[in-house]
Amino acid sequence: MSDTQSFEDPTTEAKLGLGTHAAALIVVSIVALVGNTVATENTVPQGLLGLIVLWVICMVGLLLTEFVPFKLPSVAWISLVGIVATLPWTPGSAWVLDKVGHVNFLTLATPCLAYAGIAIAKREIEIAKTSGWKIAVVAVLVMTGTYVGSAIVAQMFL
Repeated sequence: MSDTQSFEDPTTEAKLGLGTHAAALIVVSIVALVGNTVATENTVPQGLLGLIVLWVICMVGLLLTEFVPFKLPSVAWISLVGIVATLPWTPGSAWVLDKVGHVNFLTLATPCLAYAGIAIAKREIEIAKTSGWKIAVVAVLVMTGTYVGSAIVAQMFL
């Protein structure tokens, strides 16, 4: 059997329940609240209310992911719920926008990106072991190309 066939099937991963998602989102919201309070002039109650609104939007999207007969990824459902909640003709959209307006989304992205940078699955480690030094060369070239390309676009348009 070759090394590439020894990997586990990604479709057999354990599925998290709604309770686990809710708890994880609460932890993320607490971290985001600290970052939002430190990075902005918003008070804790303002940021907390905005994060509660975002938490509810996420949970509604996750509920739709579970119970709607046709399957879409949870990020699609959460995005759709957020879009519908903020459409001008949706009742209460002005309130939602006001409360969520107190949340700085850059401070939300920072812990998520930090986690994504350090979260390495067992499968990714196995791929890196079998790829050897070649993957490092490709990674450096991709990162360099992305940086240079972004710098060129920024120079031309900004």
